[in-house]
Amino acid sequence: MKLFQYNRWLIACMILGLAASLVICWQRHEVEVRNNQVDLAIDYEALLELADREGIPAQEMLAKAKEAGFTSLAVYETSFKKFNENGKATAAAGSDILANYRNGSLTDPAWRDFVAAGNVKGNEVYVTGEDPQVFRETKEDLIRRLGKDRVASWQVGGKEVLAVKAHYESFLKMNIGLPTDEMKAVNEAGFYVLARPSNYEGCTREDVQAVFKRLDGIKVSEVVFAGNQSLGATKSLQATIDELKARNMTLGLIEDVSQLQFYRQEGMGEIAKGIGYDHVARLYSVPRDEMAKLKIDTAVERWANTDQERNIRIDLLHIYKSPSPDMSLLETNMKYFKDTSNILREKGFTLGPAGTFEAYYPSKALRALVMLGVAAAGVLYLSLIFPGINASARHQYFLLVIFAAAAVIPVLMGNGNKIRILAAFASANLFPALAVIWQLDRLRSFRNEVRVSLPKLVVTAALALFVTGAMSYVGAAYLSGALSDTEYFLEFNIYRGIKLTFILPLVFVALAFLQRFDIFDGKFDDSKGMMDQLRQIFDMPVKIKTLMGIGIVLLACIVFIARSGHTLGMPVSSTELRFRAFLEQAFYARPRSKELLIGHPAFMLAAMAWQRKWPTMVFFLLVIVATIGQGSMVETFAHMRTPVYMSFMRGIGGIVLGAGVGAAAMVLVQFWQMLLARVKKGVGI
Repeated sequence: MKLFQYNRWLIACMILGLAASLVICWQRHEVEVRNNQVDLAIDYEALLELADREGIPAQEMLAKAKEAGFTSLAVYETSFKKFNENGKATAAAGSDILANYRNGSLTDPAWRDFVAAGNVKGNEVYVTGEDPQVFRETKEDLIRRLGKDRVASWQVGGKEVLAVKAHYESFLKMNIGLPTDEMKAVNEAGFYVLARPSNYEGCTREDVQAVFKRLDGIKVSEVVFAGNQSLGATKSLQATIDELKARNMTLGLIEDVSQLQFYRQEGMGEIAKGIGYDHVARLYSVPRDEMAKLKIDTAVERWANTDQERNIRIDLLHIYKSPSPDMSLLETNMKYFKDTSNILREKGFTLGPAGTFEAYYPSKALRALVMLGVAAAGVLYLSLIFPGINASARHQYFLLVIFAAAAVIPVLMGNGNKIRILAAFASANLFPALAVIWQLDRLRSFRNEVRVSLPKLVVTAALALFVTGAMSYVGAAYLSGALSDTEYFLEFNIYRGIKLTFILPLVFVALAFLQRFDIFDGKFDDSKGMMDQLRQIFDMPVKIKTLMGIGIVLLACIVFIARSGHTLGMPVSSTELRFRAFLEQAFYARPRSKELLIGHPAFMLAAMAWQRKWPTMVFFLLVIVATIGQGSMVETFAHMRTPVYMSFMRGIGGIVLGAGVGAAAMVLVQFWQMLLARVKKGVGI
């Protein structure tokens, strides 16, 4: 039997790297727990719409929203469509004015004289207003957006009128600046303003400064740009950076509908880097079409999970436009608002302007030790699948020096971003594999153990699962240690090896298994090595039923990969959604299904397969499936936006529940075997 030695010096390097990783993880945890304030926000216009629908005064609606827990109201740029509705200003097409003049419905003498003088053109738009401040701001913004040559000023009956060269229908929809009166009304009602400015075409520094000048004297919680461009894009981004920094404002970035990174607004990355990532918060809003389908309880739970699991710190809610059963529209929305604010407080969040992560970047020395540990883990794995390397300590040390130099030196020089990603990728794949391989080597040392009772076997398998999980968690600590910084917390950088992380640990363990066991004869010897067995597998004749079996396995792999992540969109059944909801309530963090229902039960059954001397091929398949659970535990930590403590507790819940499911599976298998034995002996049941 081949014996594989575990080089103590490699393990020492791994322990050193683990210590550094744990320090980084603790620092990360401290940074995360200090960022616990959520801005509960809603559109100002949405509240006014709700007030109109229910026939109550706007001030009463605002007071109810304040009582429900909202801290900010989002104020967007106004338009003449809104002005025409609220009466603050009026835009009329020149063609309509001329038509009214000709049919006699234009009765104002001043306007009739103005038309008679030939001053009205059918292809222009004429703007009037009663509120001096609103009219002044409108005029300023129209000139900025269209240019002075397209905006002319006239006097009609002693009042200023603007003649604008513009297409009327397009003009009504055009943004014309943040309304100061609305922002003041929001502040006076006790809310912060979540400002939503849009960009100008050919935006200049003066345009940017004009936007922020309107924010002077306004209590602003965050600035979140509207549209597909950030204010200042593309040539005046520095002006936006300067204005945000001068006012110490927080920039909100909108999470993409895929719940991965951000909705792409041109220039947002440059602005975030310019003002500092410690002044950036992530915003989420349930899509309106999806919102209409959600029950209140489901929507409320969505917000709790969103803020806990994805570090969202700006919750922008929409109103329900249809009432729930036995409730009015107002009651429906107030329940939604209050339940959301209550659950956030229950989860430990405070409500106010969005919290942000402090600038966190671990020391180079700690990161270098992490790189050293990963290099040692890589060499250790190679030594556990290649007997020649395992037999030569000199070869192992040579490889360690090469790997460590390639990983450590760039980090110490202040670079190494790509090396960090590679180290995280290696950690996510190597450590789960090493944990399983170590258990395989332990099992081989107990090959002659006598048959034990089922209760003892269950306890032994559960303890082995916990130990293996702890060893896999070493990889999780390494992954976190390699990547942790503010840019990863905010998802400006993300770990992109998740799909491969589902597969590579299985490959790594399979290679080690073939080096240790003969999967063909079931005698648990090592008469054939890894390469010999691979050649034998490739030379095997294939039957139709074998191809069908391979097809089923490949289909299972596709489903396995597609159900993970945010890109392929594999649907989830309603039954599983209800099961997930139950787990959300029962555990601090919902355990992952592939751990508690697949990987960990397979681990328990693999222990049974070994002890009961089942065919080696069955044992092999169970070991591979068991590796899924270990890899999933580490892969959870690759979602750097999720707090490290939550990822840790998610894995613990998976092990505990998975061990229970595995124990039940072992009992069922034992019962089934007893049943078959009785049937063979012709004994009645």
